[in-house]
Amino acid sequence: MIEAAWRLSAADLHKAYTSGTRSPVEVTQAILDRIAVVNSSLNAVVHLDAAGALKAAEASAARYRDGRALGPLDGIPVTIKDSLVVGGMPATWGSQLLQDNLPPADELPIAHLRAAGAILLGKTNVPEFTVQGYTYNLLFGATGNPWNPALTPGGSSGGAVASVAAGFGPIALGTDGGGSTRRPAGHTGLVGLKPSIGRIARTGGFPEIYNDLEVIGLFGRSIADVAATLCALSAPDPRDRHSLAFPAAVTMAETFASPTRPRILYLPRFGANPVEPEIIAAVDAAADMLRQTGCVVETGDLPFDIEAATAALAALMPTGLAMIVDRLGGPARITPALQQMYETGKAVRATDYLAALNHAVDLRRQMAEVFTQWDAILTPSAAAQPWAKDRVFPEIIAGENAGPRGHAVYTGWVNLAGLPGLGLPATPDSKGTPIGFQLIGGYGQDAMLLALGRRYEALSPWAERWPALPA
Repeated sequence: MIEAAWRLSAADLHKAYTSGTRSPVEVTQAILDRIAVVNSSLNAVVHLDAAGALKAAEASAARYRDGRALGPLDGIPVTIKDSLVVGGMPATWGSQLLQDNLPPADELPIAHLRAAGAILLGKTNVPEFTVQGYTYNLLFGATGNPWNPALTPGGSSGGAVASVAAGFGPIALGTDGGGSTRRPAGHTGLVGLKPSIGRIARTGGFPEIYNDLEVIGLFGRSIADVAATLCALSAPDPRDRHSLAFPAAVTMAETFASPTRPRILYLPRFGANPVEPEIIAAVDAAADMLRQTGCVVETGDLPFDIEAATAALAALMPTGLAMIVDRLGGPARITPALQQMYETGKAVRATDYLAALNHAVDLRRQMAEVFTQWDAILTPSAAAQPWAKDRVFPEIIAGENAGPRGHAVYTGWVNLAGLPGLGLPATPDSKGTPIGFQLIGGYGQDAMLLALGRRYEALSPWAERWPALPA
């Protein structure tokens, strides 16, 4: 039986294009047809450029016919989170304040994607200004999880993960300012990479809402696809001084090179913060899988102060929101759930904001010391499984009251520390809903995390898990 084109990985598509058994035009049209059938039940794609995608696919097909393919992403359909700037497409950031925004030029990572020959399908849904862990806004409404459309895929890259999980292209670009790659990847059974600060250079996009905490996030159904995307986007650029920490782009060979006997610190719980038992059981099983691959996995104590990190994030994130909203004319038209966050941000004192920035510096120094002893840290990706898609956050986790960021306790500190984090699928829960975990590496160890992910993927493959959506 011939595999449906929309189910194929980027790596498989590149092989098919090279051999001539598939065409980028055929595949792009198949994915556009898939979106036409399925997107209405998910609301993942909020702007579709079918004509532009088919034109790009025709150019890609010509390159393959002439033996001039640009690399492994040439002809690969990709969706782009609506907090990223694609020339000629709306860039609303999920806000009515930007509903007429039509930028003329790509921001840098998008320009790199185009240069690699990728087919840019359109934009995916986000919560307004990407500051929440579900995906809803007043412009486009809520996005559903392909595994259960009544539930959220998480956020803020909810539209991105729903697209890949539903077969709307094998790769998606998102962002990650506090877990927006790893948590939604976990909720939808995908691989999600949050790179180190500067590993993917950025310029030409929206203003930084989280100082340097937010980075480009990469999504795929396999390590190979995410690795190929990182290689294509990771060249340094002098316009992003953070990127100058890295002399060259990641190579594919580097994503196969893991330590001989990696040492992994397993942190299943963060203090007294609640976490659902099925999540702990699934991540315990993932830890055992990693041991079977030759990793040394040891449970230990939290090597940093999670309460201090949470407090720093609580100062930085609302302040960034308030800055952006004020620049765009004020809070009268923002999502009601953001009103309180806006007011909180306006009330943050400059001294508290500076203290939060200084805490980030201290945490980065502290974690550099931790990673002299360990190759990676293993934790769940989220403390809760997906909840109703129209609710901002789960108020109860494991029978305990939880605040707005209770589900996100495992992820935000990684952004504060500037570290890479790789989200991977664990065993699904008793209802068949995906569960995710994350591996965190030392600064700059993005490729090593992908190599660890390859070890795990070989023993516990997940690529054939698909949600029960229309064929």
